[in-house]
Amino acid sequence: MARLLVLRSAPYHRSHLSATATFLLSPSNSKHPHSASASASFPSTARRILLPSPLRVPARAIESSPGTTKQEPTPAAGEGEAQEPPPPAASAFEVEELGWGTQLAVKLRMLVAPPWKRVRKGSVLNMKLRGEISDQLKTRFSSGLSLPQICENFVKAAYDPRISGIYLHIEPLRCGWGKVDEIRRHIVDFKKSGKFVVGYMPVCGEKEYYLACACGELYAPPSAYVALFGLTVQQTFLRGVLEKVGIEPEIQRIGRYKSAGDQLARKSMSNEVREMLATLLDNIYGNWLDTISSKHGKKKEEIEEFINSGVYQVARLKEEGWITDLLYDDEVMAMLKERVAQKDKKSLRMVDYSKYSRVSKWTLGLQGGGEQIAVIRASGSITRTRSPLSVPSSGIIAEQLIEKIRTVRESEKYKAVILRIDSPGGDALASDLMWREIRLLADTKPVVASMSDVAASGGYYMAMAAPVIVAEKLTLTGSIGVVTGKFILQKLYERIDFNKEIISKGRYAELNAADQRPLRPDEAELFEKSAQNAYALFRDKAAMSRSMNVDQMETVAQGRVWSGQDAASRGLVDSLGGFSQALAIAKQKANIPHDRKVQLVEISKPSPTLPEILSGIGSSLLGVDRAVKGVLQDVTSLNGVQARMDGILFERLEDLSGENQLLLLVWISNVTNSETKTAWAINFVEKDRGLLKLLLQFGLFISQLAVFVGNTIAIPDDMVQLIKELTISAAEVDNLCPELT
Repeated sequence: MARLLVLRSAPYHRSHLSATATFLLSPSNSKHPHSASASASFPSTARRILLPSPLRVPARAIESSPGTTKQEPTPAAGEGEAQEPPPPAASAFEVEELGWGTQLAVKLRMLVAPPWKRVRKGSVLNMKLRGEISDQLKTRFSSGLSLPQICENFVKAAYDPRISGIYLHIEPLRCGWGKVDEIRRHIVDFKKSGKFVVGYMPVCGEKEYYLACACGELYAPPSAYVALFGLTVQQTFLRGVLEKVGIEPEIQRIGRYKSAGDQLARKSMSNEVREMLATLLDNIYGNWLDTISSKHGKKKEEIEEFINSGVYQVARLKEEGWITDLLYDDEVMAMLKERVAQKDKKSLRMVDYSKYSRVSKWTLGLQGGGEQIAVIRASGSITRTRSPLSVPSSGIIAEQLIEKIRTVRESEKYKAVILRIDSPGGDALASDLMWREIRLLADTKPVVASMSDVAASGGYYMAMAAPVIVAEKLTLTGSIGVVTGKFILQKLYERIDFNKEIISKGRYAELNAADQRPLRPDEAELFEKSAQNAYALFRDKAAMSRSMNVDQMETVAQGRVWSGQDAASRGLVDSLGGFSQALAIAKQKANIPHDRKVQLVEISKPSPTLPEILSGIGSSLLGVDRAVKGVLQDVTSLNGVQARMDGILFERLEDLSGENQLLLLVWISNVTNSETKTAWAINFVEKDRGLLKLLLQFGLFISQLAVFVGNTIAIPDDMVQLIKELTISAAEVDNLCPELT
C-alpha cells in the first residue's frame, strides 16, 4: 500500500505545573465524533488531589465520583496565576540497615545458593555500559544491556556484604537521556551505602561524561578519545534523492511541526521545525551545563567557556579536575586490589554484570512481601499483531499486551500497576485499542505511566490513558499529530519502461493503488480530509484524557515533540522522575505506607525461546544488528495509520557502514525467498549505467529510511518488488558498478 498516516508527537518540558483545578471534557463540548460513546470510559467528574510533598501530582484529575461534569478551564501555560515549581523526584533507592533476623537469613541463603549465583566475599561488581540499553528485562540468551537489571544490580550491590564496590566501564552510549538519568540516580544513591564506585572512561563524549561524573572517582587512559565539543540535533532531507530517481512524494501535513513530511517534501528545514529542534537542544544542553557546573562547583558560563575552547585532550580534563587521574585499566584494577585488601592476590576478585544479574533479591533479603504491584513494560515500535518475523523482543504487539492488561485487571492480588513505556509509537489502531484497555484497567486499580527515553505519538497515546504520568526531564514525548503521504512513481516507471494498468470499480478505488499517476483533484481532497480526520481523533482523545478542552490541546499538539520538562509545564505530564517516582505515587494511590516494602511483579517475565536464541546467535555471527531485524519485520507488516515519532531527528546515521547498507538489501531478498535475477540490471547497464547506480542507491536509501525514519512512509508494493529484483550479490554489484562499493 502506497499511503500511510502518521500520528506525531510534541516536545515535553517540565518546569512548573498549574495549581488550578482541572476538568474533564463533556460530550457536548468535545469535537470528537464518538465522544458520547467514548465518555463511558471517562470519569464524569474530576477533582484535583494534592499528594503530600514530594509526591504531589499537580493539575491532573486522578480520582472521580459520579455526577455532572463541571468545566473549569485551566489557564494555558504562562497565563493566569503563578505556577508551582515541580516537586523534586524521588531518589532511586534508599539504603537502610537490615534487621539482625534478616541478616542471618541472608547469610544462610548465601551458603545454600547454587554455584552460578555465588559471589566471593570482597568482590568488585564490574559493569560495562555501552551501546544500546533496553528498557525490557533480558534473558540469559539475550544480547545487550537491560536498564531494569542495571538498576537492580546497583540496589543489590549496595546491600550485598560480599560486594566491596563497583567498577563501572563507560563506553559510547546509544540510548536516550532518560535512561542515562535513571542510571545516574542509581550511582548517586549507591554511594550513600559507603561503598566505592569507580568509573573508567576510554571514550569521552557529552553523554558519557554526564553519566561518569556521578562516580566517586573517574579515570581514563592517557590515550583516551575526548570529544567535548557540544551537542547537535540533525535532520536530513530526501526530496533531492527522490527527484533524481523519478519519485514524487504526495504529502499532507496536519500541523505546523510535521517534520517527517518535510523530510520527504522539502530540501531544507522549515522555520517551525527549526524552532522545535532548537528548543529541544536548549533543554538538553541546558540540563547538561546545570549538572556539570553543579558537580564541579562552577558557574555555567565557566563550563560553557571550557567546552567552547574545543576539548579533545584528555590531559586537559585532568588539569581542570574533570577526572581523577590518567590510568590504564590494569593500573585501576591494581589500585582496587590494594583498596579491597587483595594486593597479594593474582587478580582482582570481580563479578560481571551478567552473572550478578542472576543473583536474586530474595537472597539478599530485598524481596518485598505483602502487597503486590504489577509492572507492565511496553518497549519498541507498536504493531497490532505478531508478524512472521517477530521474536519476543520485537517491540509492542498490541494483542499480547492487551492480554497482559486484562490478566492484571481481573486479578485482585495486584494493588496498583506501573505501565513502563519506551516507545516512539507505531500502528494507530493498535495504540487506540491499548488505550481503551488501560482506561478499563485504571477503573479497577491505580495506574501510573512511567516514561523512559521516549513515549511519543503512539507511545504517548498509551500513556495518556493512565490517570498519572511520570516522565524524565529529557524524555521525548507528545508528538500528537498526523502526516499522510504516498509516492507518485510516474517518472520512475517511464524511465525504466515499466507499465502499470489498473481496472477499478468505485470513484476512489485507486486512491491507494494508483502510484503511476498524480492524484485527481477530488482524490487529493479526500486524501487531505482523511488526514484531518485522523488528526482530530487523536487530538480530541488526548484532550479528554488530559482534562483539557480541544483548543488547549491544539496549542500543544500539531505534531510537536516536547522534552519531559516542557511537557509537564503544558499539562501533558504530571510529575518528573524515574521508575522510583512512579512507584512512590503508585503506593500512595493504593494506600500503601511509603516505608512499607512491596513486591514488584513483572508481568510475563521473558523466558528464553528458540527463535530468540537463534536470533542472538545469527546477530553475533553475521554482524546484523537490531536495526536490520527491524527492517525485516517492518517491511513485512507496514500498512495502515501510523502513530510514530520522527526518529531520524534523534538518531545518528553513521552507525551503518556502506557494507551493512548493502547487506540490508541482500538480507531482505533472502528472507523473502526472492529469486535474484540480474537480467534487468544488465539491461539497465546497457541503456543507462547512471540510472542503475541511482536505482541501487535508492534501494539503499529505502533500507536506511525503514530503519532510521521509523517507517513513517509506506513503500508501494511495486517499489518493494522492484527493489527485490535489483537486489543482487555484492560481487555482482561490484562487477556492474565498482564505484558503488
